[in-house]
Amino acid sequence: MAQAVSAALQAQGIASDTVSTLRHAAAFLQAAARYDVLILDRGLPDGDGMALLAQLRALRQPIPCLILTARDALGDRVSGLETGADDYLTKPFEMAELVARIKALMRRNQPWTSDETCFADLRVSPQASTLFVASSSITLSPSELQVLLALIRHNGQVVRRGALESAAWGAFPEITPKALDVAIHRLRGKLAAVQSRVSINNTKGVGYALAVSQDT
Repeated sequence: MAQAVSAALQAQGIASDTVSTLRHAAAFLQAAARYDVLILDRGLPDGDGMALLAQLRALRQPIPCLILTARDALGDRVSGLETGADDYLTKPFEMAELVARIKALMRRNQPWTSDETCFADLRVSPQASTLFVASSSITLSPSELQVLLALIRHNGQVVRRGALESAAWGAFPEITPKALDVAIHRLRGKLAAVQSRVSINNTKGVGYALAVSQDT
């Protein structure tokens, strides 16, 4: 089920990491720069997912959380929401509803997670994995899409390599050291292909940032 949820989110341009224990979930949350949403089950091998949520809320971590569980009693739902969950969905569920709920939680803190994301002359459709500039368009690979969305989100500020790698391939990516450089090279080529005024600048040893040319 976790893999099916991950695939459904990926189809909508939303990258995700999947773990099966509370211990691994805590490690991912600590290692990643930040997550936009946490989908949390309750019946995990090493305990109740609510314990992790209670710890996060005690530390004042505001990450939106959706509880996804077979426990559908009223008391369970009330307990989950009072512990700090932002939403509660019981199994069995419709995948389309889960994805819609996740998008709603993402929109609370990230206005750029709407159906289209814009920066300068760029318009990106995560659902279609497509980059538009005026009447031109070009398809993006999943990693290219996530890297570009991460750069847009930071609005011209430098994004560290680790954060970009996490956005594209997960918290602990099994990728080659040059995978990000390859993705950036391809994105630059696609920006040039659609004649965008946006470029990707490299701050050596730190990361990448978007820049806008003033030339017409």
